[in-house]
Amino acid sequence: MSSMQVFTIVLELLGGLGLFLFGMKTMSDAIERTAGAKLRPILEKFTSNKFLGLIVGAVFTALVQSSSACTSMVVSFVDSGLMNLYQAVGVIMGANIGTTITSQLVSFNLEQFAPIFLAVGVIMYMFIKKTKINRFGEIIVGFGVLFLGISIMGDAVNPLKESAAVQHMFASLSNPILALLIGWLVTAIIQSSSVTVSIIVVLASKGMFNQNLLICLYIILGCNMGACMTALLTSLSGKKDAKRAAMIHFLFNLTGSVIMFALLSIFGGWIQHLLYDVISNGNAGNYIANSHTIFKVVQVAIIFPFSSLLVKATYLVIPGEDKDKVGYGDTYKLQFIGENAIFNPATAVVAAQNEIERMGSLASDNINRAMNALITMDEGTIKEVWEVEKNIDFLSHAITNYLVKLTQSTMPIEDLKNIGGLFHVVNDIERIGDHATNIAEAAQKKKDKGITFSKEATKELTDMINAVNENIHLCLEMFVTKNEDHLKEIERIEDKVDQMERDIQDSHIDRMARGECTPEAGIVFNDIVVGLERVCDHATNIAFSVVKANNNG
Repeated sequence: MSSMQVFTIVLELLGGLGLFLFGMKTMSDAIERTAGAKLRPILEKFTSNKFLGLIVGAVFTALVQSSSACTSMVVSFVDSGLMNLYQAVGVIMGANIGTTITSQLVSFNLEQFAPIFLAVGVIMYMFIKKTKINRFGEIIVGFGVLFLGISIMGDAVNPLKESAAVQHMFASLSNPILALLIGWLVTAIIQSSSVTVSIIVVLASKGMFNQNLLICLYIILGCNMGACMTALLTSLSGKKDAKRAAMIHFLFNLTGSVIMFALLSIFGGWIQHLLYDVISNGNAGNYIANSHTIFKVVQVAIIFPFSSLLVKATYLVIPGEDKDKVGYGDTYKLQFIGENAIFNPATAVVAAQNEIERMGSLASDNINRAMNALITMDEGTIKEVWEVEKNIDFLSHAITNYLVKLTQSTMPIEDLKNIGGLFHVVNDIERIGDHATNIAEAAQKKKDKGITFSKEATKELTDMINAVNENIHLCLEMFVTKNEDHLKEIERIEDKVDQMERDIQDSHIDRMARGECTPEAGIVFNDIVVGLERVCDHATNIAFSVVKANNNG
């Protein structure tokens, strides 16, 4: 074989591999953008039971065609507190089964249908003016490119079967440890066990491993180990529990690979006969794909009953707790987003919503702190209002910058639609915080100038702040749960506060006319009443942002 022929083959192999990887990523990203927002709540809600989590993880990964995407999402869920480790373990094991679907599809030799997939996908993507159909078209295009890449790789491999040197190279790969390390290294570089195993399926179907099919099984074990690298890398910027979630994935694959390695070392010939001759009817490509699936199922069957021990083992590997646990009152710190949190497009909006909820709680507490300062005229409380407001402003800027970053990233379509509403929510919460400082300034002015309110005026303010508090509570709860059950109650309280403002203004004018209130006290009092009514408006805006987001969905 001439050097020119070798160069051409290598070029075709790399080109085919490039198309395969591109098609895989295009398809996976398109599925995640199209269905990620719908699949995410399923992942959240149906994982309280570990067995149910196992099924959800397998189905989710089979749909998204990426165990890395699923496990990375689980790691980010754990990092943001939406899922605990005992819930995560079932999903991670399920993801390991779901990831074998890709190699099964490759083993069906569908590459002859690649032009059909490409033609249909391009028509759906380019010529139909509906976003959902465009997204499905993108998925089908990715599928077509994936199989086109397989076809090119297969054609490139064909001449190699005639090369004695190449055959000798594959035949000489007989060391199980070396085979495992090759699988591990290649998968760690490509960051997808599905891709690596699919490549082995292509090579095996072209007869490249005919002299030593058993060695392929050891390579598969290495691929399973290398698949953990993505989640481990993702977890590096996260909290300790996020690192433990990634470690669950690693320990599961490590333990499973050790068990399967031992079984292959003892019963290798019998296992190959069962998988190749009996189950796969002598088809090498099916043999690789079936082995990959069966290995994963066996590993899960053996390890799943001991999943709680697997979680406990992660505490031995990664001991201790996070030193800096961020609370609601911590100044100039982010809890769910930022450099110390994991960024994952599929869960990024959830993280932003959690940070906004934290900001909302700070603003709500600060309104009450400011009203308390108005009554007590305590200098320390007034200063505390201003300090908390600085923290709210910090969160406002940080969250806004994060949302801008999200608009520039690849993420689920429904999440992208809702980001605009989140900008408005942040602005409304920031305005609530501003009104708290206005009340604190009024308290300072009241203290400095010796202004007093009548008992009637004080009672009116108390009644009004109680109504406003109830509205803020219901609106923030609606923002968190996305449940519209309290919407009518929110609208009723909003109308009630509007009426209270009018009634209080009338009462205030009557007191002014009777000389029971000084003009200076009246100005301060009026500013507070108007401010509380606007706080209620901003809270109601938050509720209606949820309504709009639900309608978009």
